[in-house]
Amino acid sequence: MQQFCIGKNEAGQRFDKYLKKLLSEAPGSFLYRMLRKKNITLNGAKADGAERLCEGDKVCLFFSEETFEKFSGGSAARSDFRELKELRFPADSFPVVYEDTDILIINKPSGMLSQKAEQKDISANEYILSYLIGKGELTEEMSGTFRPSVCNRLDRNTSGLLAAGKTLKGLKELSEAFRERTVKKYYRCIVAGEVKEPVYIKGWLLKDHAANKVRILPECPCFAKISGGQEDAEAFWIETEYFPVRSKNGYSELEVRLITGRTHQIRAHLAAVLHPVVGDEKYGSRAVNRMFREKAGIRSQLLHACRMEFADGRTAEAPCGREFRAAWDLICQIKHA
Repeated sequence: MQQFCIGKNEAGQRFDKYLKKLLSEAPGSFLYRMLRKKNITLNGAKADGAERLCEGDKVCLFFSEETFEKFSGGSAARSDFRELKELRFPADSFPVVYEDTDILIINKPSGMLSQKAEQKDISANEYILSYLIGKGELTEEMSGTFRPSVCNRLDRNTSGLLAAGKTLKGLKELSEAFRERTVKKYYRCIVAGEVKEPVYIKGWLLKDHAANKVRILPECPCFAKISGGQEDAEAFWIETEYFPVRSKNGYSELEVRLITGRTHQIRAHLAAVLHPVVGDEKYGSRAVNRMFREKAGIRSQLLHACRMEFADGRTAEAPCGREFRAAWDLICQIKHA
């Protein structure tokens, strides 16, 4: 027999949903048959799977060790947990900027995925899990039915604030805040062109899934009139606001408030108004990017998620990295070159 006690991160969900996580390799028909036969019980009584779990509930599985191992994916799960435990959290380049009981916010470096794209990837999410395992806040038993996760995403080559829910409460609160846009998100970037006044821009973002690229249009697109075929395209209303921080020699550092938040929104929107982000290989200027790469070693886009302001007054901030300083040093030298 195996026995499990429901913790705060499992409480509130349906019993059958919990079982599908605990016994991830078992078909649903097997789980419901075990419930009917009382081979799976809740608090010592028969259950049908529709019950809502409460913290402290006891779940008993009257299985052999072999059956439990087979349906829980035990060896694979243990191997995955060991790999995460041994992964070294790079605290020097990956600092935690805010942490409480339920949420964690880190400063993601450029060049790192927020979440896995392929099974072999090591993303920021894996480093966060490793960090929590090292602190003893995530155990092997807990990881079978609940795993912390990042709640916002940054492009691989965008640095800055990445928020994760450490608990179910934290995940729900962050997911709702990002969905309802009650979190104000600000970015820093260095762009071509001198910007002297605050600007509020809006339009339509046309997303081409096949090309993994977007276009900015001033009016809602009529798909029949757009060349190239748009069977795999979507259009979204977007709003972006930016403020000049400093300008010099044909370049500006901006603070950008992301109002809507769509794929590649800042990069594409700024490029559309002739202020492409330095280092952006997808929407930027090849000539500008080449100069900054050759003279300042800039190998990623100069876009950084610098500040989050939550509705309850909490604020998280992360300073821009070395590449921003190197780029601005080069900008200051341009007219003397």
